[in-house]
Amino acid sequence: MTTDLLITNVRPQGGATTTIEVRAGRIAAIGGPVPAGIATLDAGGRLAIPGLVEAHAHLDKTLWGMAWYPNNVGPRLIDKIDNERNSKRTLDINAKRQSARQVALTVGHGTTHIRTHVDVDTDCGISSIEGVMATRDAHADHVDMQIVAFPQSGLLIRPGTLELLDAAMRLGADSVGGLDPCAIDRDPKGHLDAIFGLAQRYGKGVDIHLHEMGEMGAFSMELIIERARALGMRGQSVVISHAFCLGMADTPAVDRLLADLADAEVAIMTTGTPSRPVPPLVRARAAGVVVGAGSDGIRDTWGPYGNADILERAMFLGMRNNLRKDTEVEEALDVCTYGGAAMMGVSDYGLAVGKPADMVLLPGYGPTEAVVSRPRDRIVLKRGVVTARDGAALFQVA
Repeated sequence: MTTDLLITNVRPQGGATTTIEVRAGRIAAIGGPVPAGIATLDAGGRLAIPGLVEAHAHLDKTLWGMAWYPNNVGPRLIDKIDNERNSKRTLDINAKRQSARQVALTVGHGTTHIRTHVDVDTDCGISSIEGVMATRDAHADHVDMQIVAFPQSGLLIRPGTLELLDAAMRLGADSVGGLDPCAIDRDPKGHLDAIFGLAQRYGKGVDIHLHEMGEMGAFSMELIIERARALGMRGQSVVISHAFCLGMADTPAVDRLLADLADAEVAIMTTGTPSRPVPPLVRARAAGVVVGAGSDGIRDTWGPYGNADILERAMFLGMRNNLRKDTEVEEALDVCTYGGAAMMGVSDYGLAVGKPADMVLLPGYGPTEAVVSRPRDRIVLKRGVVTARDGAALFQVA
C-alpha cells in the first residue's frame, strides 16, 4: 500500500522548515515547488527522522498482552533457556498472536524495520517460524521484517535441531542464527560448520548471539571472522549480536578485534545493556564497524523489562557509552536508524529523495531532544502511509 502525499511544515532531522513530497510511497522531493492536487499532511513544525530500526527482537515469545508472569528464573543463561522452552507450553505463548502484538507496539513507537530471531528447537519444531511468517505477511504494509531461524536451546547438544533449522531455511527464513559456540554447544568448530554450511547452501546471512565474555568470546569472535573471510561473506551478511567480549578491559585486544571486524565487514548488534560489558560504540564506529541496535526480548520469561521503543534504546546507548553532546547523542540515534538498516543489509533506506517514505514526525528542537524526551506525540509513516499516531498503531491485532 502506497500513496501520494505532501508533508508540509516539517523539519528534516531538525533543520529548516520545508516540505516533503511523496509519490508512489517514495520521497520525490524535499523542498521545491508545492504541487497541486495532492493530499497534504501538516506536520505542525515537527522534525522528521528516518523510520526506527529494531535490529534484534524476539517477537515469537513476548508476553505482551498476556497475564503478568511472576519471574523466579535462576541466574544462569541455561536456566532461562530451559524455563522458556517449558513455559511456551504451560503459558500458551502463541507465536503468531504474540508477534502481531509486538509488531503493533513497535510500529506505534516509530519502527519501520524489524529483524527478529525466532526459536527453532526439538520441542516447538518450526511452528514459531510459521507463526511469525504469518505475522510478517499480514503486516507487510506496516513494517519490513527479517526472520532469523534461531537455535535458542542449542544446536549440536540437541540432536535434530540442525535438520529443523534446514527446514526453516527452506520455508523462507532470511538468516541462520547461532548461539555461543563454546559455552552452549561446547564445539565451536562443529557449531560454525553447521550454521555457515546452511548459510552457504541457501545463500543467506548469519546472525550469531555471542554472550560469551572475555577471552572465550574473543576466541569465538575470531573464528566467526575467519569463516566470514574464508567464505567470501564480506558485507552485512554476517552479524554478531551482543558481542559482550568487546566490552572487556583489554583495550589492545578489543581494538584488534574491531579492526578485524571492520576488515571482514562483520557487523555487530548491541542493546547497550547495563548488566554486561558492552561493545564500545564510538570506538567501534570509528574503526569502521557497522553497529545496529535492538530491544532483544521484551516482557518475556527472561525478564519483565522493555517496551519496544527504539528511541528509548538510543537513550540507553547514549547513557551506557557516556554520550552527552548533541552530536554524540545523534550518533546513538544513527545506530538505531542507519546503523540498523546497514546491519540488516537494507540499502533502500533513509530520509532522502528516492528512498521509501518511512519516517517518524515528532516534536522537539532536534534529534537529541527527541531521544532524551521520547515524546508520545509521534506520527509514523510507512511508504507514505500513516501507520501510527500518539504511540498507537492504526491497525488492529488480536
